[in-house]
Amino acid sequence: MDLLNCIKEAGIVGCGGAGFPTHVKYSGGGVEYLIINGAECEPLLRTDRYIMKHLGERVVSAAEAVQELLGAAQCRIALKKTYTEEIKALEKVLKAKNSRVELAKMDSFYPAGDEQTMVYEVTGRVVPPAGIPLDVGCVVSNVATMLGISDAMEGKPFTEKYLTVTGEVRNPSVLHVPVGTSFEACIALAGGAKKSRYFIVSGGPMMGARMTMEEAKNAVVTKTTSGILVLSEDCAIARKTQISLQHMFNRARSACIQCRYCTDMCPRHLLGHPLKPNLIMRKLAMAGDVSKVLDDRDIQNAALCCECGVCEEFACPMGLQPKRVNQVIKGALREAGIRYHREESVWAADKNRDGRKIPASRVAARVGVASWYDLKIDTLKEGTPERVEIPVSMHIGAPSEPVVQAGDRVQAGQLIAKIPEGAMGANIHASISGRVVSVGQRIIIERAG
Repeated sequence: MDLLNCIKEAGIVGCGGAGFPTHVKYSGGGVEYLIINGAECEPLLRTDRYIMKHLGERVVSAAEAVQELLGAAQCRIALKKTYTEEIKALEKVLKAKNSRVELAKMDSFYPAGDEQTMVYEVTGRVVPPAGIPLDVGCVVSNVATMLGISDAMEGKPFTEKYLTVTGEVRNPSVLHVPVGTSFEACIALAGGAKKSRYFIVSGGPMMGARMTMEEAKNAVVTKTTSGILVLSEDCAIARKTQISLQHMFNRARSACIQCRYCTDMCPRHLLGHPLKPNLIMRKLAMAGDVSKVLDDRDIQNAALCCECGVCEEFACPMGLQPKRVNQVIKGALREAGIRYHREESVWAADKNRDGRKIPASRVAARVGVASWYDLKIDTLKEGTPERVEIPVSMHIGAPSEPVVQAGDRVQAGQLIAKIPEGAMGANIHASISGRVVSVGQRIIIERAG
């Protein structure tokens, strides 16, 4: 079986966040650069660093195979200059293999791991607004995706996940667990929470999904889960989630001083994209209702927001929420069926961009997680849950179609849900051996006794 079909059959999706089916991403032509993302965009996450340090040979071997598959002239693993141990480990692997793969050492800033930011840092090319890296001859894949491809090359499907559990836990760790493992089980593997009540961020503190302790009881590890951050219930991140949409709009109308900091610091704006959060805030304040301004070009530019959170977590001196405003507008645009139309232009990064890079450590301090920023996490803990709940939709595209029924016995690695005919999606496999308990939006498997 050729590599592309191996990737498809293994159910590999991008591990950097969105979960785009990897076999679809690799099906296009015109690739000049294959960029392997090891910059770990979010503060506190240590998963990719662990993989590069300890499993670098598998990452490089997969990267070499993908480079050949794509016909890319260059392949670079992009990571931060501050990752000294990871750089040393990878350089040793590259030398031993006499590999064509190179390292691209980036400054330690946020969001260095954003794929459009990374493309510019590595190649000097600007991905156009509402575009993808392939528009400028690039494909970006996460180091964890390479690890999955390494498994696929050996006939093993994507059934396990590496992730970081940190924050208010007794033993912050990198975990290796089956897909479908509960967040509660993951927190227990990290020694348990230090507090009886806590708040959860799935991912990192800037872009991660936020949930209460009760909401987290139903949360499970998916193919895109990168980390679990345990915080106190009264932390700044938790308090912001309690602000109602109406109160948020009222504050925007009354308190926005049009200082432009949100625009001047916006990573997308600094790449030359026409996204101007300050104008969005002003026009929404004047209109008083999102539905009244959806035909405005500046408002439509909210579709370009990557939701990195720089505007509201770092830039705004008034504590407003431009990112959340953009999220609301993006949802309204989708509901109205308004698609972004890109005007033809030559896109170039702002000349002040380098001077406006935000140190990752300052971002961590600003959102109140600085106490864990310098924490060295190099311990791996393996999880073996008795029960997994595997969502049939944990990727971009159509939900997978179950091919098992309640009562069936399955083996780890067995196909349990397939890509619908004629649709974009990803196969899903059993992450443990056992009996299928139920089939619905999740396929629940209990380990055989």
